Amino acid sequence: MFDYAALTAVSAVVREGSFERAAAVLGLTPSAVSQRVRGFEERLGGVLVIRGQPCRLTELGTMLCRHFDCVRVLESDLAARLAWQDRGATLPATVKLAVNADSITTWFSHAMMAFARQDPAITLDISIDDESCTAERLRSGDVMAAVTASSDPLPWCRTVSLGRMVYVACASPSFMEVHFSQGVTAETVQKAPYLRFDRRDMFQARWAEAVYGVTLGAPACWIRSSTAFLDLCLHGLGWAMHPLPLVEHHLRSGALVELPPAHRPSMPLFWSVPRLYGSALNRLSQNVQRVAAEWLTG
Repeated sequence: MFDYAALTAVSAVVREGSFERAAAVLGLTPSAVSQRVRGFEERLGGVLVIRGQPCRLTELGTMLCRHFDCVRVLESDLAARLAWQDRGATLPATVKLAVNADSITTWFSHAMMAFARQDPAITLDISIDDESCTAERLRSGDVMAAVTASSDPLPWCRTVSLGRMVYVACASPSFMEVHFSQGVTAETVQKAPYLRFDRRDMFQARWAEAVYGVTLGAPACWIRSSTAFLDLCLHGLGWAMHPLPLVEHHLRSGALVELPPAHRPSMPLFWSVPRLYGSALNRLSQNVQRVAAEWLTG
């Protein structure tokens, strides 16, 4: 059997970033937390925590904390059914998720809030990643569930379709006046500055290839922030592809202008969650599917 008191200490140190903050959360002294972690490491014959600012897990520590997270979620389900409350020094159950940035910015936060109202004792740890990479986070065990672009279910997961996120190519009126004063053509699109979220963001390039048959050659600005990505487009730094739910009101108000010929590609999204994680993840899944149905195209 694992020493779950020691595992609680390891998880708290990495969750909070230091032994001092972990001690405050657990109601212990930093010395007591350090002794628990060091004693556990000695019994296992391996280092679990890399001391630093902040503290980080080793590979062995990561494996054990994944197990601990799963146990805490299952314990939370059982405690709710038994109307039992753990009054000892412990950590809240945490569900780790991987979600793409556009979903977090638009619809997924509503699903999180609905789940939080149902299960206030469970915290969420959200990793933001490209929708093409979130399935790998689930496959590696880094997270318990994921919004992904992959329809291929993992053997131990249930994967359901959430719908399609529609994207719009748009720019500010001032940008249109400067770079598309002679019209939006293959030549002007190829030369106009554009925005990219990160190196994996190929939406703008695929749109230009599909609509105008050109390879983008203008300078690109890299902006790995959904909020700044939209703000800088509104301010005229470049044209870009945005999720329709995020920019619909800007298009109606005239703050953004859609590039002709109004070709709107879409990205299919799926929800993958392990089959054996009990009622908490079932409730989360229900909220995710319900909110997605309200925001995404079928």
